[in-house]
Amino acid sequence: MANGGPVCGPISSYSRVQILHLLFEAGSSQTRAAVSIAELCEATGLHANTVREHLQRLIEGGYVIPTIEHRTTRGRPRTLYSAATGAPGASSPVARDKAKAAARRGDLMRSVLPDSAPDLGREATYQLDALVEHLEESGFEPVVDDRRLTVDLSPCPHAAGRSEDRPMLCRVHLELMQSVLNEAGGPLEAECVRDAVLASDCTVQLRDSTRQRQHRTGVVHGMA
Repeated sequence: MANGGPVCGPISSYSRVQILHLLFEAGSSQTRAAVSIAELCEATGLHANTVREHLQRLIEGGYVIPTIEHRTTRGRPRTLYSAATGAPGASSPVARDKAKAAARRGDLMRSVLPDSAPDLGREATYQLDALVEHLEESGFEPVVDDRRLTVDLSPCPHAAGRSEDRPMLCRVHLELMQSVLNEAGGPLEAECVRDAVLASDCTVQLRDSTRQRQHRTGVVHGMA
């Protein structure tokens, strides 16, 4: 996939984006949450060895979880793969460790620069620590506005890619961001990628689920 800058991590190739998209789709299905290498090959047209290589990279990064199939008949059980969404039963130990490490580094920075701490509460602050590190590892230079709860990723490294690939890429990236927020634990959620005038523009809108609940119940009034 062509891009306008150095891209790495889980969305460094369109093949990897395809695999993640299929895993997230399977996770949202009511019938199953994990798929086999053969199914991924059939859906993507990729060779099994290529799929295995991508899956291994994604497992090492904390984005995919492998499980051994439970069989009730004779035969060798398959390895099945699911997206690490951070939800109960879909959490990656690698992703959890990365979130904890990001929080420790964030605390260290805030001890040196106390004015840098956002006024969002402890849990939301740790969520942003994990999210920023994830985005930087993926080749972005995130600018967080903790008052508006936006993450500016402009210029998007994928702006020079094929326009028909962009919708799936944005969906997968938003899912990945939500997974990171879930693993860190807290009230922040990845709401949407804002509509952009230029292809190089990319702003992700976050939301504070705690504030929304308070607003709906009438505890807080006049809150945007």
